Amino acid sequence: MIGKIEEMKLISQCVLFDNRDAFGKLVDAYQPEMRRFFLNLTLGDVPLSEDLAQDTFVKAFLNIRSFKGLARFRTWLYKIGYNVFYEYRRREMPVSDLESPPDIDSVNTAGGVEASLDIKTAFATLSPAERSVATMFFINDLPIKEIADATGMPQGTVKSHISRARTKLETVLKDKYL
Repeated sequence: MIGKIEEMKLISQCVLFDNRDAFGKLVDAYQPEMRRFFLNLTLGDVPLSEDLAQDTFVKAFLNIRSFKGLARFRTWLYKIGYNVFYEYRRREMPVSDLESPPDIDSVNTAGGVEASLDIKTAFATLSPAERSVATMFFINDLPIKEIADATGMPQGTVKSHISRARTKLETVLKDKYL
């Protein structure tokens, strides 16, 4: 993670001088976080997660001049990533799949650590909106305000999604471990 001053310096170099090396440093700083975000949203689909992360950074680079600095760059990047993911879902999934959570049995459980699979299974029970918000809150430690800014949802809606996700995750994991 880079500091806010370093971040603004790199963004300024991108905007004023079209400095691709400066943008590369921003990518290096945020790429692991964005990949983790997409891995959770795609339920572990690594190639798709990498493609979505790459699309996010391409859109960020092409639109860096529209970044106003009112929020952190990370928040702006999450907003782009969130939109990239839902744009992909609209293109690739039938409308009925967008509204219903994926079937737990359809989650790929081959290989990996059992606890990791349990988390994937638990996340599979969440609706796409709950999974997005829960990933940003529980996995990426974004504050509610930044999640609201990134998703365009009111803070109360974000809190509701977090609460519902927490309840669903507790139920699924409690059944497994208690």
